[in-house]
Amino acid sequence: MALTALVLYVIFGALGFGWRSWRQYRTTGSTGFRGISGRPGSLEWLAGVGFVAAIVVGLAGVVLQLAGVLDPLEFLTATPIQLIGIVLAVIGIGATLLAQVQMGESWRIGVDADETTALVRTGVFALVRNPIFTAMLVFGAGIALIIPNVVALAGFVLLLATIELQVRVVEEPYLARVHGAGYREYCAATGRFVPGIGR
Repeated sequence: MALTALVLYVIFGALGFGWRSWRQYRTTGSTGFRGISGRPGSLEWLAGVGFVAAIVVGLAGVVLQLAGVLDPLEFLTATPIQLIGIVLAVIGIGATLLAQVQMGESWRIGVDADETTALVRTGVFALVRNPIFTAMLVFGAGIALIIPNVVALAGFVLLLATIELQVRVVEEPYLARVHGAGYREYCAATGRFVPGIGR
């Protein structure tokens, strides 16, 4: 199962970051990569660094189990649990790509405080405000169920924490400043990660 998780991780990285950045460059002349916000040690900076760390820790959990260094937690090794993990990971990959495509030219990795992009409220963005992050969490949960070792589970918890931090401390204040009343109306009508929750 660790090999399956590794293949899914590679597919996720290649499509969600590599292909999407390439497509963004072909469309706009920019990869969409804006880097980590804030001064070192600030909450904004911790959100960005933590997000990168979560991806690295999650991948480390896969590699360490594949190498036989780590064993999965026995109570989570039932085949149905791992099959659910595979389904979730595949859904997470597909949903990430769908949301990225629907975000169009507004798609970014990180935030440039001096940049203004269109506020996307259609497609999956009509259901939740952060569908890309929702999809990434579904993917991360899937991987953690496929290879439920302590490092993989820690990677998922770190991913959840840093996505919450990135959204609340970096992205929402930026969008509120740039889009004003229009964004506040969107927040009042649309859930943060799940429909109807976090409005």
